Amino acid sequence: MVRLKFKKLVLNISVGESGDRLTRAAKVLEQLSGQTPVFSKARYTVRSFGIRRNEKIACYVTVRGEKAMQLLESGLKVKEYELLRRNFSDTGCFGFGIQEHIDLGIKYDPSTGIYGMDFYVVLERAGYRVGRRRRCKSRVGIQHRVTKEDAMKWFQVNYEGVILNKSQNIGA
Repeated sequence: MVRLKFKKLVLNISVGESGDRLTRAAKVLEQLSGQTPVFSKARYTVRSFGIRRNEKIACYVTVRGEKAMQLLESGLKVKEYELLRRNFSDTGCFGFGIQEHIDLGIKYDPSTGIYGMDFYVVLERAGYRVGRRRRCKSRVGIQHRVTKEDAMKWFQVNYEGVILNKSQNIGA
């Protein structure tokens, strides 16, 4: 099998409302990644949450390369390199969340506040481009796809991480 490659890291802050809190969250992401974040819109109107369809409620940024590896390292340091088994998807991606962005090393600013965020990591093998290219598009073979076990092994080898079962408690 071909070795796994780190494709990208997506940082997401879901505020649940538009306005000032969302722009401050976008400022946090821009400060962290050095890139301009993109805003996500609500798919449906949910009256009980006070959300209207197409209202901007979250922001995210996709980071690649060396900067993404540094951000992932700092995020895993906050989690103490411990992830649950259910953090890994069947397609070989994994994600986790942190409670406070100041744990990543950003100085606290009272005007901004504190935001939690989600980290999503996408892994792939060499040859995945055949499924994305425009001309002669093809499928990635089932033997070549990244599985949950492959992603967990990559995490354990590269970061010497610990994978806990659902019954074990992380914060206790």
